[in-house]
Amino acid sequence: MTLSIILPAKNEAVGLAKVLPELRQRYPQAELIVVDDGSSDDTAAVAMRHGAKVLANPYSMGNGAAIKRGARAASGDILVFMDADGQHDSADIPKLLTKLDEGYDMAVGARDWSGQAGVGRGVANTLYNWLASRMTGHQIQDLTSGFRAVRANRFREFLHLLPNGFSYPTTCTMAFFRSAYPVAYVPVAVAQREGTSSHIRPLKDGIRFLLIIFKIATLYSPLKLFLPTSAVFFLTGLGYYAWTFATQNRFTNMSVLLFSAAVIVFLIGLISEQITALTYKRDKG
Repeated sequence: MTLSIILPAKNEAVGLAKVLPELRQRYPQAELIVVDDGSSDDTAAVAMRHGAKVLANPYSMGNGAAIKRGARAASGDILVFMDADGQHDSADIPKLLTKLDEGYDMAVGARDWSGQAGVGRGVANTLYNWLASRMTGHQIQDLTSGFRAVRANRFREFLHLLPNGFSYPTTCTMAFFRSAYPVAYVPVAVAQREGTSSHIRPLKDGIRFLLIIFKIATLYSPLKLFLPTSAVFFLTGLGYYAWTFATQNRFTNMSVLLFSAAVIVFLIGLISEQITALTYKRDKG
């Protein structure tokens, strides 16, 4: 099967000067695609000098947008996504491809704690992994890893769902699990990045990651979000009713409101679950 390696890049001339020669030496038959996301340095020139196909955005559209553009342009049966900053080791690509040979549709390079960009990022990613695992019902080891190999036809099914920002790994991971496309995790080491500092803003993008998790949860597993929320309203109403009955010997309007909210939230979740089932009823091949 043919291989396309896609590297989204914004001001990554330094990193590409190191990464591209290694990729060309190890995988001479692979298609190398660099998506220049509105860089102000020599990113495009460096990529062309090393024989990569360059897709240049006239302005910065975001990491996810670069991934989508690269996936649309790739001709390979297998797509490998990796950072252009030198953090991902091209020697780990065969480990990911081996998992695809074993029958998986996507293989993700999972970082350990030492591979996280600081304690804050490590704690946040641990929380994301836990939340996503609860939502999908599968053990997710690294929700936000940008280093992954995937079957092209499977990945393109979800292009319309992917955000243009940094949380494309979150969306495609949860979509694969919900669609019953098997996903494997492979431990990988992460090096210090080359060139400028990371473009990710921990607070803003951290909140965005959480919003993406809940958005995908409501799209693919609505009851896992709506049912606990309904239960909270119901139990709060029950507790408030017990307190008012014991202290005032009456059933208050607030208890009625809380019980009604519990029923409404549950019904909305049930309808959402049915819509989701209809969405996935069509066989995508």
